[in-house]
Amino acid sequence: MIRVVLAQPRGFCAGVERAIEIVERALKKYGPPIYVRHEIVHNRHVVEDLRQRGAIFVDELDEIPAGAITVFSAHGVARSVEEHAKDRDLPVIDATCPLVAKVHNEGRRYARQDREIVLVGHAGHAEVEGTIGQVPAKVHLVQTTDDVARLEVRDPDKLAYITQTTLSVDDTRGIIQALKERFPTIVGPDVRDICYATQNRQQAVRDLVPSVDLLLVVGSRNSSNSNRLCEIGRELGKPSYLIDDAAALQPAWFDGIRSIGLTAGASAPEMLVQGVLDGLRRFAEIRLETQDGVAEDVRFRFPAELADVE
Repeated sequence: MIRVVLAQPRGFCAGVERAIEIVERALKKYGPPIYVRHEIVHNRHVVEDLRQRGAIFVDELDEIPAGAITVFSAHGVARSVEEHAKDRDLPVIDATCPLVAKVHNEGRRYARQDREIVLVGHAGHAEVEGTIGQVPAKVHLVQTTDDVARLEVRDPDKLAYITQTTLSVDDTRGIIQALKERFPTIVGPDVRDICYATQNRQQAVRDLVPSVDLLLVVGSRNSSNSNRLCEIGRELGKPSYLIDDAAALQPAWFDGIRSIGLTAGASAPEMLVQGVLDGLRRFAEIRLETQDGVAEDVRFRFPAELADVE
C-alpha cells in the first residue's frame, strides 16, 4: 500500500484556463482553423488537443494566411509582434495572462521615468522575450545573483526591476536582495509579480514534501513553473520527478517508497493527474489523500470579442 497525497492547489491557474478557453471560444465563434502564435500554454497534451480541434500553432506571423483569426499565447508578445500583426491586418485575439500584462505595464511605467530595467527571468522563455519586447527602455536580464554582480548600468540611481511571473519565490527574493544591496536606490515590486498561482503551488509543495518519500510533478519540460516545483522537492531532499504523463512512470522509482506527493504545474490539466493515479495503481494499491491547502477562486475576463460566446 502506497499513500498518495494530492497537492492543493495544483494544475490549471486562471490565466491558463482563460487562454485555453479563448482558443476554444474562437473556434466555436469563427470556426477552424484558428492560428495561435507559439504554444498557447506550455503543455503538449493541451496543445495537441486544441490542434485536433482546429487550432494551428505557428512560430511566426508570416506563417498565418491573410485575414486569419490569430491568437497570442498566454505568455505575451513583444510590441514588434503586435505591430507586425497590425501591418498584416490580422484580426488578433490577445490571450496574454493579465498578470503578465501587469508586468508589461510596470516596465513601461518605469521606462517613462527614464529608468533602465532589470528583468529577473529565464533567458529564452516566451514570457521573458515578450516582456523585453514590451518595454521601451534598456532591459538587463538577470538569472542569478552572479548576474547581478556583473551588471553594468548607465546610472545606478535610475534603475528599476521587474520579474517573470513563474519563478521560484525564494530564488527571486535572493536576486532582489542582491539588487538592493548593489543598487540601494533601485525600485521594484518585491516578489509581488510572481503570480498568485505560482506562489500557491510552490508553498503547497513545501508543505507537502516533508511528509512524503517522493514527489511527482505533472508538467512539460518547457514549463517554467513545473520545473520550479520539481526543484523545490529536490532542495528539500526528496527524489522528485517531472513527468509529462503516466507513461513516464518508472517502476524503480517506487522501490521502498511508502508515500508519494503528487502535484501539477499551472499548465497541466487535471486529467493528466488522474492518469498518473491510474498509472500508480499498476505498481501498487494506493491510499489517496488530498492536502489541506488554498482554494483558488480567481477568474479573469475574456476579450470583448469573445465575451458572449459560451
